[in-house]
Amino acid sequence: MTRFYEVLRDLLTRLADGQPVDALRPLWSQLLATLVGDYPADASTLMVNDEAGLLPVAVLGLPSEVRGRRFPLDLHPRLAAIAQHSGVCRFPPDSPLPDPFDGLIDEELTAVHDCLGVALRDGERLIGVLTLDALTAGSLALLDEDELLAKARLLATCLRLASQLSATRSRLSEVLDNEPKPALQRHWNSPAMQRLDASLDLVAPTDMCVLLQGETGVGKERVARALHARSPRHQGPLVQVNCASLPEQLIESALFGHRRGAFSGAVRDHRGHFAMADGGTLMLDEIGELPLALQPKLLRVLQEGEIQPLGSERPQRVDVRIIAVTNRDLAAEVAAGRFREDLYHRLIVFPLQVPALRERREDLLLLAGSFLADNRVRLGVNNLRLSSAAEAALLAWHWPGNVRELEHTLGRAALRALGEHLGESRRDASVDCRRQAVIRIDSRHLDLPSSASHGTPATDTVPAVTASAGTDDGWLTLRQAIDDFQSDYIRQALAAHGGNWAATARTLGLDAGNLHRLARRLALK
Repeated sequence: MTRFYEVLRDLLTRLADGQPVDALRPLWSQLLATLVGDYPADASTLMVNDEAGLLPVAVLGLPSEVRGRRFPLDLHPRLAAIAQHSGVCRFPPDSPLPDPFDGLIDEELTAVHDCLGVALRDGERLIGVLTLDALTAGSLALLDEDELLAKARLLATCLRLASQLSATRSRLSEVLDNEPKPALQRHWNSPAMQRLDASLDLVAPTDMCVLLQGETGVGKERVARALHARSPRHQGPLVQVNCASLPEQLIESALFGHRRGAFSGAVRDHRGHFAMADGGTLMLDEIGELPLALQPKLLRVLQEGEIQPLGSERPQRVDVRIIAVTNRDLAAEVAAGRFREDLYHRLIVFPLQVPALRERREDLLLLAGSFLADNRVRLGVNNLRLSSAAEAALLAWHWPGNVRELEHTLGRAALRALGEHLGESRRDASVDCRRQAVIRIDSRHLDLPSSASHGTPATDTVPAVTASAGTDDGWLTLRQAIDDFQSDYIRQALAAHGGNWAATARTLGLDAGNLHRLARRLALK
């Protein structure tokens, strides 16, 4: 247990320094590995409970994209059963309740046949769950339940301390800001998104005007919502208006409002988007499309904090924080005479650049996991997973359409893979058939354009491997070939690092606990 206490001390120190719970996932994974890494399970998870469901903060034996998924209890009956159980909740191999990790543990989409879990509580409050899964029935039968409960209580204590530290910081923030400030943190793997997230935390408590810039489809609207949610204005309205979608003759009325009779067809008063956003935030999307003739009026509102609805004789004060959003280069628009320079400088008080997906590939599988979870619910299937070839194809493509393209690509691929599965099984696309299906998405389902210049794999083919021991015709089974390759590769990496398993895990991009488990399965240790 010495290693456990070392990891725990490091974890609590970082939490005390203000780092959010989900930003410390590598340490949570180490903590989980020190407690349950020696159990005969093929996969294990530590999940924390929040308003949106259970969020994995540590996983062993599961693909990386699982960390991007959320598991609402109302959609996952096994997890709900664990959450309601007072001790170790075991499930029989023939349990009718679908396992949330069916088909995710290995490439062969094997269903889980031995599963148990423990609810982690702070008094009566559910703070998380610990799960163990095995592909072979009976693997966990001899597990010492008292020992597991003791370890689960240790994990619950860790989560409780993390929660208390987070709550203490939140209460201090409320006192200093005189406003409740929700701790909406999202851990990203990429430095680009970590920098953006830090900038959001920096500017959110202020009333500065923010200019969000970025390519189409990068998620600027989601960043704007996060900025509003982290600000002292989060209890006020967030009003979103797309400047490009408003008819030019109605933009002034839409933004600033009008009085009845102000023009033909004005049969009643209209508040306008600025008045609707009073006390909150106004997001002006596609600000670069705002007609040049209307830009001086917007500039006056930003300077004076007043609007004058059409047909009104009196100005009206408004308290609004502006988030302007564009995919255009506004500096170039100013140089071309299509955008006012004075308005540009009013909007660019605090500029934020939302990175393109190709600049943050480290986050791609996290995003993919979130989209796969959404499509699993939409299609009504037991589970969706990416094959290794599909993951490689996703990571190799350059994503000109950014996050939106990734979302739509995975949605189409999931539907194609489901159609192929139903066709191969020669069944009707019934609800029962879908609920039992674990669907693997291969690279052919993604249908990404083949381009050597971008390194996108064109096929799922692999070179033939022959061996003296294998099937009757001299070929290895696919599992044997994969195991042999993994064994050789791990041996070479381990030798290169002088037998240092931790360094080898870092080089191979694996969690150390996962590498030890794989090495034991391959008889390397």
